Amino acid sequence: MARDAGSSMETRASGKKNVSPKLCGTNYPLSIGFIVVNEFCERFSYYGMKALLTLYFIHYLHWDKNLSTAVYHAFSSLCYFTPVLGALIADSWLGKFWTITYLSILYVIGHVVKSVGAIPDVGDSTVHTVLSMLGLILIAFGTGGIKPCVAAFGGDQFEEEHTEERRKFFSIFYMSINAGSVLSTVITPILRGDVQCFGGDCYALAFGVPAALMVVALVVFVCGSGLYKKSPPEGNVMLRMFRCVGFAIGNRSKNSKHNSKREHWLDWAEEKYPKHLIQEIKMVMRVLVLYIPLPMFWALFEQQGSRWTLQATRMNMDLGGFVLKPDQMQMLNALLILVFIPIFDLGVYPLIGLCRIKLTPLRKMATGMIIAALAFGAATVVELNVIKTVVAPPLAKESLLQVVNLADRDVKVSIQGQEDIFPHPIKPYEDPPEYKKLMLKDQNQNLSVSIGSISECVETFSQQEAYSLVLYPATSHIYCILVRRFINTRNEDLNITVGNVEFFVPANFGMSTGKAVERQHFKCKLALCDKLIVNFLASYQGPGAVEIQVMEDVQANNINIAWQIPQYVLITAGEVMFSITGLEFSYSQAPASMKSVLQAGWLMTVAFGNVIVLIVAEGAGLQQWTEFLLFGGLLVAVCIIFSIMAYFYNYVNPDQLGKDNDDEEHKDLKKDNPEMMYMTAFEAPKPTKM
Repeated sequence: MARDAGSSMETRASGKKNVSPKLCGTNYPLSIGFIVVNEFCERFSYYGMKALLTLYFIHYLHWDKNLSTAVYHAFSSLCYFTPVLGALIADSWLGKFWTITYLSILYVIGHVVKSVGAIPDVGDSTVHTVLSMLGLILIAFGTGGIKPCVAAFGGDQFEEEHTEERRKFFSIFYMSINAGSVLSTVITPILRGDVQCFGGDCYALAFGVPAALMVVALVVFVCGSGLYKKSPPEGNVMLRMFRCVGFAIGNRSKNSKHNSKREHWLDWAEEKYPKHLIQEIKMVMRVLVLYIPLPMFWALFEQQGSRWTLQATRMNMDLGGFVLKPDQMQMLNALLILVFIPIFDLGVYPLIGLCRIKLTPLRKMATGMIIAALAFGAATVVELNVIKTVVAPPLAKESLLQVVNLADRDVKVSIQGQEDIFPHPIKPYEDPPEYKKLMLKDQNQNLSVSIGSISECVETFSQQEAYSLVLYPATSHIYCILVRRFINTRNEDLNITVGNVEFFVPANFGMSTGKAVERQHFKCKLALCDKLIVNFLASYQGPGAVEIQVMEDVQANNINIAWQIPQYVLITAGEVMFSITGLEFSYSQAPASMKSVLQAGWLMTVAFGNVIVLIVAEGAGLQQWTEFLLFGGLLVAVCIIFSIMAYFYNYVNPDQLGKDNDDEEHKDLKKDNPEMMYMTAFEAPKPTKM
């Protein structure tokens, strides 16, 4: 019943042909203005939300980096699986307009649920996780479902003869996508980090703004309803293709023993399906086979929002007085794509042509893969420099320990069973020695700590934890305490504010909780750190005065974020040569009726690329630089396989495809005329290799 209602709504809407008013006397329908604004707001909504996800998982939901990466790519993968569902709904049931409208409502609900899940006062951590995952699932179905519909719906608004205007519309349409991406990945991280709410980063606001933009996108789209040209659903070509393939396989398995072999296995569908459909499916299959190696490229490309963002969190984000947020670096890709497209089209490709090098589409794609692999080579070099001062996390039955000496003399410290772990006396009020590894006999162990020859204390150490052991004087003895972050040596409580971050430190060597403080709030040595968590020691300096003494807990990493620029330049150059060329190649190698099948296949390669990252992140357990190197090496290997496949691919003349279909349709109308001949695209002039 609902299916009939959806179809009748679309049919009634299209029963009277809508002719949208034109923009300023041009051939551009006024309705496309609503579609472009809708796309800009929707892309702002999607990329603005997605830019925050990795840090949200780590700092708000308190997941580790591997789980955060896995869930990030699981979400991305779902966003590229669901377009197939959206296309089926639009073509077989509701039509494009109602599919976009209904799924946009689902999209808005997902954003709202996601934003509510980011409010600390709403439930506990379990509630936050459930709301976040539910919101992301709804967003994935919303954004993926409308993805194949919006651009096609915009193209439907033009008259058939206005092909040049339609081409320019798609350029404007994709410009709006990149504009929304650039602005959102700049703005939402600022809302997250620079606006404080609920005592920390304001994820609720940072997710709420994209939600508001999606509401605007929905309202703008619906407001243009009276101007749109709406076509009724005409059936989905993917379903026809799957049925034809299924029938061919079944018919072959039943009759192959009794009948003579046929030239192609799809020819077994001739008993039920027209020859022109079978020939079109053959053409599509040849391209889909070339898609098999492509997910590996997307496995690398999609890590900009996960592994590369995590790498940025450990780097110096200060660019000459302007401090970036780690999740803002992703905007560089969208910005560079706008610059690189004209540079490659007007500069790089013509220059290569002047060198008499034939750069076919498949060769461009293979080159794009190599460039993307080089991007991960650059990321590996950066990572190796970043980890030079990073403390390796303790493994099972291991703890890390450093000593902070607040006494007025040098102190020799020894640990039960590991007496030589600190071979030299600890000097007072100096930066603590590097973390030393303690070996434990169990998950938790009590160890005796000897302080010189006058004191001894017993502390409990747990596996895979890092500790600071503070030595402090009292009467004639020196005592020890395991602490973290601010340490208050006064006999009264302290409230300390650093920038906009507040710390409460109890009296009598009490300690505060650990919090991240932005780089710009520190001077001298602390200016070297981005979000360095340090130990602050508060002590008397004269009557009523307090001296804040800073002791560096972990040596700061001063690798500047600018060192990530080469890898972004390379991955974007690879995208221009691989992705844009790949879409153009796919569309030129299939009949018009099958282009939606190739679009679905292309999106599926992105989905499977994210699945590859998910598997490696959760299963490989490699160091980050090794993982980067692994991905780069795998892409080079896949590129070699793709190049071999491309060498044996015969290009189809795109002009011949339409002619062949017209000839076949004419033949169907004249079945009784034996002189009508069918000619396939495979009989076009001699094709070129890769």
